[in-house]
Amino acid sequence: MEINSQLIQSNIEKAQKGDQVAFTYLLDFFWNEVYGFMLKRTHNETDTEDIVIETFAKAFDKIATYNPDYAFNTWLISIAKNAHIDMLRKKKSSLFIDISEDDDRRAYNIADDSLSAEDELIQEQNLSSLLECIKKLKPQYQEVIQLRYFQELSYQEIAEQVGEPLNNIKVKLLRAKKLLAEIIKNKKEDC
Repeated sequence: MEINSQLIQSNIEKAQKGDQVAFTYLLDFFWNEVYGFMLKRTHNETDTEDIVIETFAKAFDKIATYNPDYAFNTWLISIAKNAHIDMLRKKKSSLFIDISEDDDRRAYNIADDSLSAEDELIQEQNLSSLLECIKKLKPQYQEVIQLRYFQELSYQEIAEQVGEPLNNIKVKLLRAKKLLAEIIKNKKEDC
């Protein structure tokens, strides 16, 4: 047990210095624990996968702030809990909107709720802009983004389709999302 603890601490220190192999080790070592914990809370595999990926992304972004006085898995679980709370808040805010009686009366007078031609054009331009950013990624990252977010496959289904281990898919998707976020951020700054 002590050797395992030392190995984990060693990999945490390497990850804090930017070692990608150490990140992968920590992801592989702690994935099932964080996934199992979140699955019990969400009872939804898709939400759980998204929360766990977000957890590791946040943890790796903030690994320099990790306090070694506490267990690493405890730190990851607290990040996962916060990510879950954030997800619930987003879902709740999208489901419930405060409306006044006037708004409620006006809602009954709405004839057509379909997108206007202008709205459709804006939506198409946003999608076109996103696809343009995705095309700047390496093909391996384009593929996992496309399979996950456009075809809505689970991580396991992606692994089976591309013929790679599940953990490789998790790491690829994590890296693809980070790279895509950087591309989008840089594109906005250029405007």
